[in-house]
Amino acid sequence: MLAKTEERKQQKAGGKKRKHPGEDGGRREERKRKGGEEGNKGQGDGGKKRLDALSVGYFRRVGERLSEGFEDSEEREMFVENVLTEVKGKATLVAMDRTGSITLQRLLPLSSPDQVGEVLAELGGESGSEFKAVCCDRCGGHVVESGVRQISRWTESSQKDPSAGTEEEGEEEEEEGCGTLEAQVLSLSQIVRDNCAEFIKHAHGSHVVRTLLHVLGGCLGPPRTEARPGTKERNTAPQLTDFEIPNSFWYELKNLTETLMDNINLSVTDAVASAVFQTMLTVCNRKRPKLCKQLLRRIMEYLTSRNAAPGVSPLLVFLKDQASSHLIETIIQLSPKSLLRDLYKNHLKGQLVDLALHPIANFPIQRLTAASAKYKLFLRLFDELVQGVEAILAAGHMGVIVQLAESCAESEEKQNEMVQCLLCAFHCAEPGSRHVNCLPLFMSLLTYEVYYHSETAEGNIQTEVPLTSICYHGSRLVQALAKFKERSLLLSSLRTLTPADLLTLASDPAGSHVLQALITTSSDKGRGKILKRLEGQYVQMACSRLGSRVLEAVWNSASVSQRQSIAQELVPSESQLRSDQFARHVWAKFALTHFAHRKAHWQEIQTGESKKRKLFSDILE
Repeated sequence: MLAKTEERKQQKAGGKKRKHPGEDGGRREERKRKGGEEGNKGQGDGGKKRLDALSVGYFRRVGERLSEGFEDSEEREMFVENVLTEVKGKATLVAMDRTGSITLQRLLPLSSPDQVGEVLAELGGESGSEFKAVCCDRCGGHVVESGVRQISRWTESSQKDPSAGTEEEGEEEEEEGCGTLEAQVLSLSQIVRDNCAEFIKHAHGSHVVRTLLHVLGGCLGPPRTEARPGTKERNTAPQLTDFEIPNSFWYELKNLTETLMDNINLSVTDAVASAVFQTMLTVCNRKRPKLCKQLLRRIMEYLTSRNAAPGVSPLLVFLKDQASSHLIETIIQLSPKSLLRDLYKNHLKGQLVDLALHPIANFPIQRLTAASAKYKLFLRLFDELVQGVEAILAAGHMGVIVQLAESCAESEEKQNEMVQCLLCAFHCAEPGSRHVNCLPLFMSLLTYEVYYHSETAEGNIQTEVPLTSICYHGSRLVQALAKFKERSLLLSSLRTLTPADLLTLASDPAGSHVLQALITTSSDKGRGKILKRLEGQYVQMACSRLGSRVLEAVWNSASVSQRQSIAQELVPSESQLRSDQFARHVWAKFALTHFAHRKAHWQEIQTGESKKRKLFSDILE
């Protein structure tokens, strides 16, 4: 079957002879024969059957053919149908083999929904009971996930060719195509419900449950990939795409959540199970908000009803636990105002600073600070947390401080108190002359004495200390402060930096965001003062990967006269700028060729853009 499509390719390539898998000598043939015997014996694998070596080679070639792509849909459909014919009768062995699993995961999205349904039907067996072994297998679990995800395409057959056949026939075909796959998804869900505790605690089975929750809810994220050793996982939540679901899924989602709630005890003791509950809440919050509120209250009732020391809320114990703290973070992010208020009033009041100092509990406190920014509750949280800012800084839990500043910016409350608190914490509140030194201290998260190497409060101020050690959290703190109504302190401090320091700031991965935030949020007059100090640095900024981005952001917010000053400094270095990998983009975007040769035309265009920008900003305001 694979030979047919390969023969067609060979004819195009000049008829090269395809090597038979066993043509490269006796050693390879012997190895394959040995592999085939192992397929029956399953040596060293608890007697588990393995896919024979010839089949593994076949599916490897199928994978290679898939990578080459197809000329048209007809060729692709024929290829898929032929491969699935080979899979039939041994789908479980193929799915649980590493090569076979990878090939099937790539093949199922190219298959029709009813073809996917047939594969899942074989994997699950007559009663669906065989799903459990496949789902809890490292390779098989991925195949089941890939198959289940294809339900998002269940309406595509009617959309592709609505003219084919009568309307009634089209509907019947659609129902039949969807029916197989729909039935298998429901069958899988039934098996998960029957073996819930085992599934949600299993490293691989739990991922199938999480995909199942997404599918039953009608929203999907990007496919799961195997994390490579040594790579960091991104903390950002994946973007979900909504799709239409069969009516039966609405009821099945309710049934599945009920079964999960019967195993709520596992969510606070097992990190893998906790992730399943987080997915359940996230999906329900997006697609079934009323159900989500019920689940949130039930989980909180369970958490707060556990036994703890007399006079101590059990929630304080769960907040400090690695598994349950993640679940509580999700609960806080999705909770309505009333639940957040109860959480603080009955369990966390008076405990926030202690929790913010804890290596695990400080993360739920960050979520609570973020979630409360929209409500008056934030004022009470702020008044409590602000008492421990210096201790929290000393503990190195900068996320709490940054989030406190970001919530102040969002709520437009307690901004002056936040700034004064930070000045005190970094030892630059008194005497007043130290205020202008605040920006380097905030960005480096170092106190005045440490940054300026001053042993005592009366030590000499070393104003020529070069700008160093700008850190990620320091950058985020200043970016949050840049959103405050009153920014004069930061801008005054920025204007005391030397041109060399400003260039360092513009070229630093963390510092460039600070400079961009401060310049773009300034008034025309304030921006002009900063740009005056940057004069002489524009060429170097343009030739820097990060500096060029800052320069572009500055340009977008600058007035016509400010743009003209920047252009006048850049144009004499034309050859240097046009040959630099970063600066050449600046040259093009600023239309500096026009500036050099058709200045009046350039000015006319810039004036028009400036008016348009002002018009849009007036509309948005």
